[in-house]
Amino acid sequence: MSVAAIVKERLALYERLMRLDKPIGTLLLLWPTLWAVWIAGSGRPPWVVVWIFALGTLLMRSAGCVLNDMADFRFDAHVERTRERPLAAGTVSRAEALALAAVLIFVSFQLVLFLNWQTIALSVVALFLAASYPFTKRFLAIPQAYLGIAFGFGIPMGFTAQLEMIPPVGWWLLAANIFWAIAYDTEYAMVDRNDDIRIGIKTSAITFGRFDVAAVMISYAAMLAILVYVGTDRVFGWAYYAGLVAAAGTMVYHYFLIRGRERMSCFKAFLHNNWTGAAIFAGILVEFALKGAWPKW
Repeated sequence: MSVAAIVKERLALYERLMRLDKPIGTLLLLWPTLWAVWIAGSGRPPWVVVWIFALGTLLMRSAGCVLNDMADFRFDAHVERTRERPLAAGTVSRAEALALAAVLIFVSFQLVLFLNWQTIALSVVALFLAASYPFTKRFLAIPQAYLGIAFGFGIPMGFTAQLEMIPPVGWWLLAANIFWAIAYDTEYAMVDRNDDIRIGIKTSAITFGRFDVAAVMISYAAMLAILVYVGTDRVFGWAYYAGLVAAAGTMVYHYFLIRGRERMSCFKAFLHNNWTGAAIFAGILVEFALKGAWPKW
């Protein structure tokens, strides 16, 4: 095999390790980050801030996937959906994975250095959350709540990057994201429930048991209630609430997908959450656009 072929093969494996072939995780991180960036900037966030957060989201999600697989590769080898992941299958070494994660984290940190010290400090907390999340599945009954904090930490960072502080609305948005993560990641966990019970991993799907569907819908309702409060607090108009109505429509669709608890339908519901986050952002974007607010070049 030629050197070029070997390099191409390794890059393809690294791409899979970073889940670049599965962008849903990046999108689920990106949407709440953009909610915060737009609200913090009153619809006029500097484009440099938007791009830093967008690229940083991609890099840190990729690093998080590598760190997650390093922590879980022994478990992944016994789960039908994950046994072919590069670390679980043994096609990438742990040393390679560690080096890749280090590069991704280093590049991400270089981006944050363009922002203020408050955001730099929060980036260290964000790294800790991303690195520690995989281990919460060993002892937390609902690790999805921790995931919601880790996946949503771009929210407080979006506020500090522009306001140098985190107002109450920032914490409310983070709370909404925690409930959203519990909802969509429970759908995800419902796919692997039998394997997770067998190997001893804790997930919300196992903890909620026969109330899993109800727990998902209650989490969605809590998320929407918080976002309605955010809208009233910020005196948003019809466009914002139209986005919430559209998001609620996707949640109803998810109910019909997951109520039978079929693996592929639950996974489809998880993937469809991209449109839930997009609908909310579209409402925020149009709300500010109607007021003449656009990002600053």
